[in-house]
Amino acid sequence: MQSKELKQHSVREDFSEYVAHLQLHMTLQARNLVPNLNPKVIDSREHLLHQTQATIEKFISRQAIS
Repeated sequence: MQSKELKQHSVREDFSEYVAHLQLHMTLQARNLVPNLNPKVIDSREHLLHQTQATIEKFISRQAIS
């Protein structure tokens, strides 16, 4: 019985990982579809902000599934 439960847990974990990755990908893709209001070179602060937002969204999406 434990083997079956472990397999189900593993499948759930794999599925959760997949969904989190898919949500992150969709979020980043959506950002690429929205044109910038000012076509300037992104400065390091703005780049850091985008990276941080993506990391937080990925973390939250994984927590919501668990």
